[in-house]
Amino acid sequence: MNGEKHNNLFNAALILAVGLVIASAIFGWSYSKSKKGDESITVTGSAKKRIKSDLIVWSASVTAQSGQLSEAYKQLADNMPKVKKYLIEKGIPENQITISSINSVQEREKDSEGNQTGKITGYSLKQDIQVKSNDVEKVSQIAREATELINQGIFIESSAPQFIYTKLGDLKIEMLAEAAKDAKARAEQIANSTGNSIGTVRSAKMGVMQITAADSNEVSDYGVNDTAALEKDITAVVNVSFAIN
Repeated sequence: MNGEKHNNLFNAALILAVGLVIASAIFGWSYSKSKKGDESITVTGSAKKRIKSDLIVWSASVTAQSGQLSEAYKQLADNMPKVKKYLIEKGIPENQITISSINSVQEREKDSEGNQTGKITGYSLKQDIQVKSNDVEKVSQIAREATELINQGIFIESSAPQFIYTKLGDLKIEMLAEAAKDAKARAEQIANSTGNSIGTVRSAKMGVMQITAADSNEVSDYGVNDTAALEKDITAVVNVSFAIN
């Protein structure tokens, strides 16, 4: 009886041990499969394209100074039509020209320490003129040549033109698609090198657009939007996470 009891206990222990081994194996396989299914790879894709501005905004200011307000106003009233005529003769349509209201500043006498006193010594009047056109090349040239009006006794200050690309909305969609393709190609290359393949997209995040002067290395966390250069580079970046198969 003792021998039979001993054998029964041994068999029970053996069955329990085998069961634990099988359970451990099943758990280990399940855990391994679960972890593998959770694996992912995150890559950054980018796309760059050269664009040329299709809109120019150029501003200049005409100034008149005199000890008498009426005289300063007369100078400005005489000179501004001359500036407008000059631009029209250069080929700029009148509907592309905008003239602002007059800004006046009182000039005051200064004491021996350079501080302004209450005595008015003269007046300085300024009026801005702006050109907004799609004829980028023509207006850009006129902006460079406009200072020749100084030879006519007109005090004009020309600002640097702003060059703008107006089709940016449509281009952004195209650029993001190209950046996503680049991200997928990078992920596939990395996965293949380890004997795996990529699966579905887990997440995707768009980075900021960088619109810089052509061949510039300028970047910013908030994005760059250059308006000083006629030709620009637009760069789109996306971060994409793919499942690993």
